[in-house]
Amino acid sequence: MSVKISRWDSAEYLHTEEDIQAYLEAVLEEGGDDPAYIVHALAVIARAKNMSQLAREAGISREGLYKALSEEGNPTFATVAKIAKALGLQIKFQTAA
Repeated sequence: MSVKISRWDSAEYLHTEEDIQAYLEAVLEEGGDDPAYIVHALAVIARAKNMSQLAREAGISREGLYKALSEEGNPTFATVAKIAKALGLQIKFQTAA
């Protein structure tokens, strides 16, 4: 008897804004201040939504969006901010407790 396994993709489970919010909170708790971890989370959320539509709303080409959010990508803060805004997210800073 063989067991069929498949690769886990968090994007398949992000159906609502609440799902996305909970996912981001978990990412920030787990990844802390690792920018690559945060960019990866944005990539997962982008895959859960429509990548082409997101690219248009962010003012980035679809290919550019894929490249920026890839493991090899190194997006600028401006690009991350555009992507976050297009996803309906807001970047906030607060003092550390």
